[in-house]
Amino acid sequence: MKKILIIFVAAIAFSCSKDDDLSLPNTVDPDGSANVEVQDFMWKAMNFWYFWQSNVDDLADDRFENTEEGRAAYTAFLDSEDDPAAFFENKLQYIQDRFSFFNEDYRELTNSLAGISKSNGLEFGLVRFQDSEELFGFVRYIVPNSNAATTDIQRGDFFTGVDGQTLNLSNYVELLFGENDTYTLNMADFTNGTIIPNEEEVVLTKEEGLAENPVFISKSFTIGGENIGYIMYNQFTNEYDDQLYAAVEALKSAGITNLVMDLRYNPGGSVNTTRLLASMIYGTNTSDLFLKKRYNDKLQDQFNDSQLEVYFADKVNGKTINSLGLTKLYVLTSSSSASASELLINSLEPYMDVIQIGNVTRGKNEFSTTLVDDRENSYLYTPSRVNDINPDNQWAIQPLIGRNENADGFFDFTSGLQPDHELLEDYSNLGILGEENEPLLAKAIELITGQTGKRDYTVQYPINTVSSSKEHSLMSDKMVDDTVYDLKF
Repeated sequence: MKKILIIFVAAIAFSCSKDDDLSLPNTVDPDGSANVEVQDFMWKAMNFWYFWQSNVDDLADDRFENTEEGRAAYTAFLDSEDDPAAFFENKLQYIQDRFSFFNEDYRELTNSLAGISKSNGLEFGLVRFQDSEELFGFVRYIVPNSNAATTDIQRGDFFTGVDGQTLNLSNYVELLFGENDTYTLNMADFTNGTIIPNEEEVVLTKEEGLAENPVFISKSFTIGGENIGYIMYNQFTNEYDDQLYAAVEALKSAGITNLVMDLRYNPGGSVNTTRLLASMIYGTNTSDLFLKKRYNDKLQDQFNDSQLEVYFADKVNGKTINSLGLTKLYVLTSSSSASASELLINSLEPYMDVIQIGNVTRGKNEFSTTLVDDRENSYLYTPSRVNDINPDNQWAIQPLIGRNENADGFFDFTSGLQPDHELLEDYSNLGILGEENEPLLAKAIELITGQTGKRDYTVQYPINTVSSSKEHSLMSDKMVDDTVYDLKF
């Protein structure tokens, strides 16, 4: 993973005195569970960083006294769950928090944030049969150079089972996202409005280290006298910032004056990459406010305004950004568009006309960061410090640590961002991604050109997913704070 980029003009520098800490170096009771040390890390990291720290009684600063009795009570509390996952969910996570998560191996988590995963490359949605517990899947797209790319499966294909078992609400997680690296999809046809199983099968195998370039499609059209650019962008991954800028540069060279950003399958990612993309689209005035950050009350008071404010950028990896300088942006969304996708829309709204087409977005306006058992670095994961992570504790947590507001102070979209033009995908007419007749892109082109009345956009079989492959990746619904902190804990 490359070095994380600095968002703030100045690094954040403050310290947490030992008087503020529990100072409990001997909390691991030899008679306690082996996970007490892990849960000690979780509690202390969450007590300091968690956005809802003040809402969780067990995370209160005065929850345990710094006395012998208090240390004993603290150790007993840590030992109240024999599984760190249960401890995190049951003792530390705020009831209204939908998105904080954890992983027992920080490497797996950080690889996922870099767009690297164990995957077969099949991206799909799952839909519930009406009045039934059973599900069917539909293929959204195939990741290039993946295992799925070598098989006979494509966008718009359907499946109803795995390894001969019909998918339902109770078994789909185990069958599709369990420990089985290889499974067989039982395929189906769409006939007269009905999904009907057929005899076809597709065998897929998850492979380690699959890296997905999130710039899935980039192309331009000249239609009705309008030069239109289109980018399908499937994750805000900072490792691919150069590729993203190259796509934007190519569209600028092609003379586009309109841009359609397709974020319908984009679950989020890097805040800094979002800022860079916004700068590529709108402008590079570094005096224009991109967002304002709000942390928990304990941390908020430590920051000054310049450290809480993030501005548009004029460079990407040292290269000067030649912005498109647009005043209008068309964005395609679905219920799978989350976090950083929503941040792009919300942060550009004060500056330009953002026309949203598709479905309401996921509704996630908080950001997170990766915390590991590196106590000298305030638990912050820093690639250059992996040797300083406690070798006996490889767990990582990814808690929500703050909330982003746009330049107008707006942040309240936990119910999702509503489209200006609602148009759900239709599983009887998904279309080919990037082709001008694909329904959502066609609608954007119609709005750009003003050539209305030529197409019927009636959705006969609207897609309302209950889950998707992206929702079961570690990157699902993530908005990752890229800030480099300089803290002493």
